[in-house]
Amino acid sequence: MAAAPAVAGSGPRRGRRAAATAAAWGGWGGRPRPGNILLQLRQGQLTGRGLVRAVQFSETFLKERDKQSKWSGIPQLLFKLYTTSHLHSDFTECQKILKEISPLLSMEAMAFVTEERKPIQEATYPNTYIFDLFGGVDLLVEILMRPTISLRGQKLRISDKMSKDCLSILYNTCVCTEGVTKRLAEKNDFVIFLFTLMTSKKTFLQTATLIEDILGVKKEMIRLDEVPNLSSLVSNFDQQQLANFCRILAVTISEMDTGNDDKHTLLAKNAQQKKSLSLGPSAAEINQAALLSIPGFVERLCKLATRKVSESTGTASFLQELEEWYTWLDNALVLEALMRVANEESEHSQAAPEENGLPHTSARTQLPQSMKIMHEIMYKLEVLYVLCVLLMGRQRNQVHRMIAEFKLIPGLNNLFDKLIWRKHSASTLVLHGHNQNCDCSPDITLKIQFLRLLQSFSDHHENKYLLLNNQELNELSAISLKANIPEVEAVLNTDRSLVCDGKRGLLSRLLQVMKKEPAESSFRFWQARAVESFLRGTTSYADQMFLLKRGLLEHILYCIVDSECKSRDVLQSYFDLLGELMKFNVDAFKRFNRYINTDAKFQVFLKQINSSLVDSNMLVRCVTLSLERFENQMDMKVAELLSECRLLAYIAQVPTQMSFLFRLINIIHVQTLTQENVSCLNTSLVILMLARRKERLPLYLRLLQRMEHSKKYPGFLLNNFHNLLRFWQQHYLHKDKDSTCLENSSCINFSYWKETVSILLNPDRESPSALVSYIEEPYMDIDKDFTEE
Repeated sequence: MAAAPAVAGSGPRRGRRAAATAAAWGGWGGRPRPGNILLQLRQGQLTGRGLVRAVQFSETFLKERDKQSKWSGIPQLLFKLYTTSHLHSDFTECQKILKEISPLLSMEAMAFVTEERKPIQEATYPNTYIFDLFGGVDLLVEILMRPTISLRGQKLRISDKMSKDCLSILYNTCVCTEGVTKRLAEKNDFVIFLFTLMTSKKTFLQTATLIEDILGVKKEMIRLDEVPNLSSLVSNFDQQQLANFCRILAVTISEMDTGNDDKHTLLAKNAQQKKSLSLGPSAAEINQAALLSIPGFVERLCKLATRKVSESTGTASFLQELEEWYTWLDNALVLEALMRVANEESEHSQAAPEENGLPHTSARTQLPQSMKIMHEIMYKLEVLYVLCVLLMGRQRNQVHRMIAEFKLIPGLNNLFDKLIWRKHSASTLVLHGHNQNCDCSPDITLKIQFLRLLQSFSDHHENKYLLLNNQELNELSAISLKANIPEVEAVLNTDRSLVCDGKRGLLSRLLQVMKKEPAESSFRFWQARAVESFLRGTTSYADQMFLLKRGLLEHILYCIVDSECKSRDVLQSYFDLLGELMKFNVDAFKRFNRYINTDAKFQVFLKQINSSLVDSNMLVRCVTLSLERFENQMDMKVAELLSECRLLAYIAQVPTQMSFLFRLINIIHVQTLTQENVSCLNTSLVILMLARRKERLPLYLRLLQRMEHSKKYPGFLLNNFHNLLRFWQQHYLHKDKDSTCLENSSCINFSYWKETVSILLNPDRESPSALVSYIEEPYMDIDKDFTEE
């Protein structure tokens, strides 16, 4: 006689359980309706009450329903798994059941990859959906975590093989069933527990892949200092494991992005900073500090980043890892591409004649070189990202010191031609559904990550001279000597044992590829940013001449004028670089004049500048500052330049300066200020500070007033500017703000910046240099509250 369904019961709970049973049985000839059962299970999953697991039904009932509903026997298997996985059970039976469940789910997971990741629907992947609906996910979590439960003073332990099966099933379910990953992410104790499974090499890759997916959707960042024995865990990783672990670290050390554009405004960032000051360090900052406290951590990352292909993991362990990757969907794509490359190279070697009478080594025993290269690229991507984030963190100086000491820069220089900027072959890895120029391509991503690292490394730090070799450092000294100016102190202090070796340093290699880059290349933006970061800070004539001698200015002008670049991002990066390259440099302006040698070329250049001042304002600022310095120099060479340079003559005109000033103020508002466009506000201030030096500030304000009236909107510009300057005071006069960037970029003491803003914001309407003196009473609107709520 068949047992009654488990949902039937007796005693005080009988009424509630009977109601649940009645809901599941829809009166369809006395038989339960499959749709209603699934609905009740779904409801139970959401509320945590009612039907939530296969064990709440009888095994007979599940078997009967499976014949009609075609559930592939999954609910029955879960029933057996539950009954055989209690605390006193022998896990041997559990493992047999898991072996039956696993292929049912992995087939759907593979379909998910090969069918271009169609939108997740229960009808598309019924097995994983049923597995989750009948409580399979929660059951596997319980089984995995049972080793953390002590029984009579002894901790239980399940085999690595069983853990591996559980992790595999969980991952496949996460991939194919919506919401599972988020539910797992909410189980913070489970997420922390997963880290402990990485102590075993047999379960490391499966665990790391599942953790990475979970952390990708977790609302709150985990704290690595809560992971038991983190230092010991990481220290015991081999290099291969450490490289894979960097995929997880990438999520744990980066500040979480809100995904809302409004949150990128300076108003919001300032509000967030105030909030953070009261809350203490963020989780990302705590995690960075935890990693840096692990002995040898940064040194091992530097070794991984600079390891040559020939030094990488041996064939056997690499192929073993690839085999394991095959069960993990993101990496299955990589495996598919790598194996295709292997087949191509194998066919090529078979078709080629034998050299020296020796037969070619079998492709089964010899790992193709392209596979080794791609293996390293995939690793280095993650490692460079982690190093880049650490370089931008609170412990930047500590990281800088270690990176220099462990020779990351000369190591990357040695890899530049053969790996980082290697020539593409016909068999270059391209992931499924992408093309070779797609930003998702590992080759492309590695280059961008490399350039981002160089940018972070060079930006406002004296270690930037490690990007040069000894001969190039000597060249900088010679340039200073010839110009009769003091050598840059940072050049004199550079440890020559830590610089690049070979014929060229890393900066020179970058300039070489930059000049060869196709017009439509996505690398142009990152290349220009990396080179510009080398010039940032206090203006160095020797640094500028080093780059000018290598034809950088002509290359930039070619891209802006002759190729008529259309990309706003690339144009902005090129204008910023051009400004840093030309600032206060007579030789650079002469080179500019030789290249822009016709009115037609000059008009194209002006058109590019005027098309978007957000992109070009830094160049406008640099030329304006240079003009002011040149005008105060009594030198025949400078006088000649002022008489012949089109660009300086154009900027010198008051109408030109007023046009720039009007537009710079008009295109920004306090509520829309971001890190990208706040430069427009600072450039407008530079123009007015230089006017103040010449005692022309009242004239410029009066002209702005006239321009307002000509536009039929009296007060709209000056009210906006007044609010912007009030914000400027709040933003830049905050105790944690570093004013040296403004000083270095302008060579104007920060005290003069503050004084000028105070003069402009003077409430006295009788002051000729106060903004309020030029706003008529009916149009006065200067007391807006722009604080971030």
